[in-house]
Amino acid sequence: MPGLFFPHNNMTELNGKDDYKLAEGTIRKKKQKTFGADLKNYLKCMVPRIESGIKTSNSRSVMLSAEEVIQWSQSLENLLASQSGQGVFREFLKSEFSEENIEFWLACEDYKKTKSDHLHGKAERIYEEFVQSDAIKQINIDHQMREATAKRAQDPTHTSFDEAQKTVYILMERDSYPRFLKSKAYLNLLNQLQSSSSK
Repeated sequence: MPGLFFPHNNMTELNGKDDYKLAEGTIRKKKQKTFGADLKNYLKCMVPRIESGIKTSNSRSVMLSAEEVIQWSQSLENLLASQSGQGVFREFLKSEFSEENIEFWLACEDYKKTKSDHLHGKAERIYEEFVQSDAIKQINIDHQMREATAKRAQDPTHTSFDEAQKTVYILMERDSYPRFLKSKAYLNLLNQLQSSSSK
């Protein structure tokens, strides 16, 4: 930034509170910009892959089309059914500091497919990472649901996280998903696909 020069590399070496606040504000702004830049770079990377096909984990080539991206706007279910949709939506949620929602939802989907003898370990990991009150990626559920989910996770079944997963899904559907559809990230991707398909 022009006009700002900090000779110290370490924040603790700054002399005044104002200097620290100024430096802290600069770092916070840069961090917010990097999330937008990350999303922009992700989408730039997607466009060349769109034309050549996206490699999936089973090494099949999947083409991302304007029609598929339009289907994402029909429902959150359609968006999450697409691997590419999950990736773009996850990057959007990162820019809003709420990626724990999709990560929890995906972890629950994976959990439902788990063999019974592995349920206990996965339930413990999901609980510790997303549900407990001091979790690193704590999801936004009320205290009552948190307690009920904790009890179910102690004696896990394939449905232990269903209620919490449904709550997080509804939260994304009502809150993040409408903003995603209006975001530059989604609209730019759609426009690029539509313009490349009309050539």
